[in-house]
Amino acid sequence: MDKLRGRAEAQKTARLLDVEPDALAFLGELPAEDVRRFRADCVATLHDRAPDMLDRIASATKLVPAGVAAAISQKALGPRLAAAVAGRLEPARAADIIEKLPVSFTAESCAHLDPRRISGIVDQLDEDLLVRIAVALAEREDHITMGRFVGHLRDSALGRILPQVADAVVLRTGFLIDVPERLGHIVELMGEERLAGVIGTAAADGLWAEALAVAGMVTGEQRGRIASLAAAQPPERLDPLVVTVAGQGLWESLLPLVALLGPEELRTVAGLPSLRDPDVLGGVVPAVVATGLWGEFLPLVEVLPEGSRRVVAARAAALSDAELDALVREVGKRDLWELVLPLVELMDDEAKVRIFALPAFEERPS
Repeated sequence: MDKLRGRAEAQKTARLLDVEPDALAFLGELPAEDVRRFRADCVATLHDRAPDMLDRIASATKLVPAGVAAAISQKALGPRLAAAVAGRLEPARAADIIEKLPVSFTAESCAHLDPRRISGIVDQLDEDLLVRIAVALAEREDHITMGRFVGHLRDSALGRILPQVADAVVLRTGFLIDVPERLGHIVELMGEERLAGVIGTAAADGLWAEALAVAGMVTGEQRGRIASLAAAQPPERLDPLVVTVAGQGLWESLLPLVALLGPEELRTVAGLPSLRDPDVLGGVVPAVVATGLWGEFLPLVEVLPEGSRRVVAARAAALSDAELDALVREVGKRDLWELVLPLVELMDDEAKVRIFALPAFEERPS
C-alpha cells in the first residue's frame, strides 16, 4: 500500500502547491507518511503565514449581513481569496456566508480552503447544500477536493451523495481520501450491490490501481469481499490487473488480496495469461523478496501451470544466499514447507545444494 499511498500524497501535494503532478512525481517514491507530513507542513506554511489583509477582510465581513458578505466574496474576491478569508472566520460565520453563495462558486472555492478548517465548516452547513456541493465537485471531476471533504461528511449526507455520483468518482475519491480510517465505514454505507458495481467499473475502466488503494484502506473482511469481487471479473478484464501491478510494481498491494481468495478463485487468478509471461513472473520474485510476502505468494505459485512454476523456481534459485535464507526462515515461521518444497524440487541441482546448506534450512524442525 505504501507506493499507492505515496502516489496519492504526491498528487495532493501538487494540487496544494499549484504545480503539475509530474513535477512532484518523485515524491511518490518516498515513504507515504513522510510525504503526508511534508504536505501538512506545506498547509501550515501556506495558511498560517497569510497576510494581515485576510484578517482585516475577515473582520470586515462580521460587520455586514451574510448575504452582503457573500456578494462581496463572489464579485470582489473570487474563489481563491474567498476561500482564504473563509479559513480565517469562525466556522458558523463561514457557513452562513457559504449558504448565500451559488453552489458552483462554492465548489470552485473548496479547492482552496485550508484543509484543517473543513471539518468545522462542514458540521455547520445544511445537509441539502452539502449534497449539492458534493455533486458539483463530482461534475467538475475534482476528486482531490472531494477526497479532502468526504471523510468529514455525516452518514445521512453520504447516503444521499453516493447514489448521485458515478462508480469511477467513488474509486478516484477513495484513492485520494484524506481520512482513510473513514473509508471502511463509507464502503459499508455503499452496500454489497454498489461495491460490486464499483469493482466492475475498476475492471471495465482500467482503474485497478485505485481499487487496490481502496482495498488497502478498508477492514480485513471488506478486503476479502473486494478480492472476491475482483476475482469474479471476466478474465479479459481481470488480466489487466496483473499487467498493471507488474508494470507499476504494485505486488505489495495485490498479493495480500490474493491470499484472501478461496481455492477456486485462486485457480482463476493462476490461469490468467499474464501469469504465464516470464517477464511478469520474473518481476514478482524480487518484489516478494523485498516485501517478505512469501506466505501470500506461495499459495498462488502452488496452483500456477507447471511452466509458470518453473519460471518462479528458476528466478528464486537465482536469489542470493541471504535472500534464500530469509525465504526459508519465513517459510519455517509460517509452516509453509508443503508449499515451498515442490518449488525447490523444480530447481536445478546446484540451487538445491545451496538451499539445503542454508543455516535456516538446517535449523528447521525435522
